[in-house]
Amino acid sequence: MQEKPYLTFSQHLKERFGGRVHKISIDAGFSCPNRGATRDRPGCLFCDPDGSGSVGIDRGFPVAEQLELGKKIMIRKYKAKHFLAYFQPFSNTFAPPAQLRALYDEALGVEGVVGLAVGTRPDCVPTEVLELLEEYHRRTYFWLELGLQSSHDHTLDLLRRGHDYACFLDAYTAAKARGLRVCVHVILGLPGESRADMLATADEMARLRVDGIKLHLLHVLRGTPLGDMYQEGGIKILEQQEYVSLVADVLERLPAQTLIHRLTGDGPRDTLLAPLWSLNKWEVLNAIEEELRRRGTRQGSRVAGD
Repeated sequence: MQEKPYLTFSQHLKERFGGRVHKISIDAGFSCPNRGATRDRPGCLFCDPDGSGSVGIDRGFPVAEQLELGKKIMIRKYKAKHFLAYFQPFSNTFAPPAQLRALYDEALGVEGVVGLAVGTRPDCVPTEVLELLEEYHRRTYFWLELGLQSSHDHTLDLLRRGHDYACFLDAYTAAKARGLRVCVHVILGLPGESRADMLATADEMARLRVDGIKLHLLHVLRGTPLGDMYQEGGIKILEQQEYVSLVADVLERLPAQTLIHRLTGDGPRDTLLAPLWSLNKWEVLNAIEEELRRRGTRQGSRVAGD
């Protein structure tokens, strides 16, 4: 099999654990500052009521039961043996440390779970939470996933994120000071952003030498403020080749050591308004690889010393 022109998270896991590791997404019932304690307030511009991007989760069950249900699927499809518990929707540090500890421990108590990934916002990692996360980093395989989306404050304001880039930098710096692995989420194709704006965010991630990154294609979902804007004709969506070229540009700028957790995404079919081409996920991924090979480049090609 031909080597990929970028460093995949899946290959990293395979090398670390001696076989494939499958991520199981779980909803532990958290909310986020934008939505309030009961998820009844409007969230970010792109986020739907179930939490943006959270597809195929067995909500309403305890954490351990969600993991067992996910395991059955992974074992049947892939003969999987190792799993990461991924606390995905909303802000999975938005609770007192004692509550977080109980839920994280419940996940680690499930047979075959070899580590945790916790997704959250930069404004949801106060000192006492970071101290708890450092403890998990020391006792298991652990990733903190920070949703940034853009390094531009004007974009964060438009998205109604409720924090600025300085807030992200504070959270990121504090997490790295405790030795945590940090994966940063970035969305490409956000309203009002030019190609130069998006590449400036990529350059910032390269400057920080982030441990991992998830590149998300902007999905427009029915039932979101972004969906309303789209239906009113107020948003331009990237075409597939535009996105492919943009991702290749981003990968060339990222250090060769940055783990690539994701390069695109496939939104829920029943609520996805655009872009519909994103449903052909493997076609998009193959096109990104082909674009890099056509250029004769790879991840880190534009980074001095990589």
